[in-house]
Amino acid sequence: MAGAGDKRPGGEFDLIAKLVQRAGEPATGERLRVGIGDDAAVTVVEGATVTSVDMLVDGVHFRRATSSLREIGRKALSVALSDLAAMGARPGEAYVALGLPSDLDEARCLELYGGLGEVAAETATTLAGGDVSAAPALTLAVTVVGYAPTPERLVGRSGARAGHALAVTGDLGGAAAGLLIIERPALRAGLDPAVTEALARRQTDPTPRLAAGAALAGAGAAAMIDLSDGLGADAAQIAAASEAWLRIELDRLPLAAGVAEVAAAAGVDPIDVATAGGEDYELLVAIAPQRVSETVAAVEATGTTLTVVGEVSEGEGVELRGADGGRRPARGFDHFDAR
Repeated sequence: MAGAGDKRPGGEFDLIAKLVQRAGEPATGERLRVGIGDDAAVTVVEGATVTSVDMLVDGVHFRRATSSLREIGRKALSVALSDLAAMGARPGEAYVALGLPSDLDEARCLELYGGLGEVAAETATTLAGGDVSAAPALTLAVTVVGYAPTPERLVGRSGARAGHALAVTGDLGGAAAGLLIIERPALRAGLDPAVTEALARRQTDPTPRLAAGAALAGAGAAAMIDLSDGLGADAAQIAAASEAWLRIELDRLPLAAGVAEVAAAAGVDPIDVATAGGEDYELLVAIAPQRVSETVAAVEATGTTLTVVGEVSEGEGVELRGADGGRRPARGFDHFDAR
């Protein structure tokens, strides 16, 4: 792969060649001039460039016992691309470093890379390089590069201001409810199989909101973040960057179908599932109040929804407020707290 440091012939070299073939290479793209097969990738760039890195590790972000290797590959690229969606960038290239345990044979490696290739094709992303190494646990480090016409077209986390409306794309809690179902299959009893399967897919095969992110950026979104660690925790990231107070009305949250039923079966609060579970990869956005209607229409034109769930005011922090006025802590997933 482009950028791979080990040039030794043999198993690794042959595996890389087969991974390239499995992904449908040679890679092509409007900016790519040299892709997989050389020492480094070469791109020709105009405008602004956005780069993000994500790492997925077996036992932390997925479990091989409950996800297929194809699903793991798909998820690895999708969650990386979600960071580009959160800035309103258009996807360009992806670079994938694989840490492979000894029990992952060639056929399984090809299945894994096949999942990466599927998402790349679906999102017009070019797999342009990476690396392969032995590792004690399956690890995927994915670097994605996106583009915008100008830096000003991109949306960060620091633009939320008092008076802005807060809104979320899609619906919430699906991935966390899906994880409950995967880890506790007995929860499926009595529930609609189509609904539980859809929830499980939200966990194993998320969808980056690239089109919605671009639409939000084009409509003048002031601040934006993807919901990877939970609504409460990710809202706190915008609050800190913007030095603003974010109030979210819990009774306005759009819960994914089946979340309430799964939560009841598991004996947990569905609002906690929706606000602290994480991995929904929807977008939380701050919008000027006079632009809410046009922004909702712009997002709906991409095939998803945009729901106003709160507002921004002076101060700094996050308030999750129930219909009765009661408050909940703004919690979410933290990798180091989970250890």
